[in-house]
Amino acid sequence: MLFMTAKVDIKKVLLGLIAAAALIVGIIFLFGKTDAAPTAATGISNNDARVQFLKNYGWEVASSPVESGQVRIPEKSTAVYDRYNALQKTQGFDLSQYAGKIVMRYVYKINNYPGATDPVYATLLVYQNEVIGGDITDTCPGGQVRTFKMPA
Repeated sequence: MLFMTAKVDIKKVLLGLIAAAALIVGIIFLFGKTDAAPTAATGISNNDARVQFLKNYGWEVASSPVESGQVRIPEKSTAVYDRYNALQKTQGFDLSQYAGKIVMRYVYKINNYPGATDPVYATLLVYQNEVIGGDITDTCPGGQVRTFKMPA
């Protein structure tokens, strides 16, 4: 029978574990979300906070919403809702968890949309002082509904 022994240096083991943890954290930051602006925002309890949320994405908007009101998130899925929620998921939101809830909808006119000839609007969906979704809508013929991220 053969027995082998090894001397373990605790300091080297701890240094190795710390290096591995640092590598994992670095990988998470490197391959994590790349949007410059946050996708979740709490404490959105007033107009200034909503405007600041949009500014974080680079948008310059009118100082007050052009429209606001309550909307109900659909309880049952439809093709239109599924497409809109797919857009939300690409920016880190998911409206399905708010099915049947009444949320506030705020619409702001964007003043700095690149190359815009027709009005462009930012819509924020807010539930319990948290942005839970929204979009940027270009109203020109052939315009699109986009995520909050400013186009290149």
